[in-house]
Amino acid sequence: MQVNIDRMSKSKAARSAPPLYFSLGLCLLFIAGLARTHAQTAGPTQQKQPSGPSTPTDTSPVAGAQQNLYNAGGQNGAQPTQDSFHGSIVTGKATGDVMDLSLDDAVQRGLRQNLGLILQTSSVKSANGQRLEELQSLLPTVNANASVEVQQVNLAAFGLKFPGLNPIIGPFQVVDFRAYLTQNLVNVSALKNYLSAKHNFEGAKFTAEDARDLVVLTVGNAYLLCIADAARIEAVNAELATSKISLDQATANHDAGTSPRLDVLRAQVDYQNEQQSLISAKNNLEKDKLALARTIGLPLDQQFRLTDLVPFKALDNVDAQAAFVQALKSRKDLAAYAEQVKAADDQKSSARAYQYPVASVAADYGDIGTTPGHSHGTFSATGQVSVPVLQIAKTRGQEQVADAQYEQSKAKLSDQIQQVNQDVHDSILDIQTAAKLVDSTHSNVDLANQALSDAQQRYHAGVSDNLPVSQAQSQLEQANDQYISALYQHNIAKLALARALGATQTNYKDYLGGK
Repeated sequence: MQVNIDRMSKSKAARSAPPLYFSLGLCLLFIAGLARTHAQTAGPTQQKQPSGPSTPTDTSPVAGAQQNLYNAGGQNGAQPTQDSFHGSIVTGKATGDVMDLSLDDAVQRGLRQNLGLILQTSSVKSANGQRLEELQSLLPTVNANASVEVQQVNLAAFGLKFPGLNPIIGPFQVVDFRAYLTQNLVNVSALKNYLSAKHNFEGAKFTAEDARDLVVLTVGNAYLLCIADAARIEAVNAELATSKISLDQATANHDAGTSPRLDVLRAQVDYQNEQQSLISAKNNLEKDKLALARTIGLPLDQQFRLTDLVPFKALDNVDAQAAFVQALKSRKDLAAYAEQVKAADDQKSSARAYQYPVASVAADYGDIGTTPGHSHGTFSATGQVSVPVLQIAKTRGQEQVADAQYEQSKAKLSDQIQQVNQDVHDSILDIQTAAKLVDSTHSNVDLANQALSDAQQRYHAGVSDNLPVSQAQSQLEQANDQYISALYQHNIAKLALARALGATQTNYKDYLGGK
């Protein structure tokens, strides 16, 4: 149920007819208007009345904009997935040369061409588009229409008969050029929806900034994996050379008759195992380089070499509480969640304001006549106040839905704050653990090298067979793998700490290089 209060209705009539035909002229104008209304289902005169939120079936431009406004959720559009950050938009073609690729070059390429960041930037445009759509309900709407109608009317069909007058009138022509203005003067619900869309837009921009940190983290991880693969290849090559020395020594001893055939077979198996490990390590490096190229938008057939090694540098004396305070100020995803809470609060206010009166005005001005040269200007102006009188269930339902979304947004923000706190503590613990692993595994590498040297010397002196040599080589390979893994874990933990603090994009080199 709705109460409409119409005010200010004025119009000018067209050029008057001579006094002799005044009555007949009025009759013809009445019939033409009646036929015109019958023939048009959505003519210009039907588009000039503004409507409030409680009349969604009205076809006026203001009503349509309001209906879209009330139904809008204020979301940011399609969001990129986590897998999106492993893709990119490839630009350019591969060259025949091998290009040098530093960590900084890879990061900058990722910030330009990473798919996840591009999709998130598109989401910002989508959120801005929704904001502008909501703004339109608060701005004037002007439409123009031009029509030319030719009609012939049968008066007898309308029950009108005049003695001596032909019931067939026409054909006659009506030309109408008209502009329509509609404007919401007071619409609290539309205002709150616009503010909600504005907060969603701000949240989308913060999310895009946060996506840049994710790009740096993803690119940095891919680059560090390639560095670890290259280190494994270098270690396996050294192990392969050592195995070749052991194989040559076992073959020479067997040919001299000082060692059994078993020693040769054992050394040959160790040598072939190292060859297989080298093949696997090279394959892993090529695959990880392809993944890095996909992340930063390089053509997959472009050859490149890594120029940064990112050696071990400790990151000590990180205070967890101070780091968490810093993260609260700099994490863009927290700012985005805070904007979502504000947007949900405005949505709740909009749902409550749905039952408030809506004041609007509509006006039209045009030129109407039989031809453009025989026409006259006409105008009308209408003020309207729409008041929802009895929509209790609908209003309460919308308020409860909006209140639930507001509570969900607050809960998500609170949980995200705790998640940031956990991210900071997890990263610090990972850094400390990985640093200890680096020290321990580096010591193991030294011990394994010493054990291999002793075993080789004992075998060369004829004190034992080459079984201890084979075991020492296996232990050295395991120690090298553990050391390389510990270095990678330490570097990625420092990069994760930069991400937890919201400083990946600006300070990642400080964390990887130590302080």
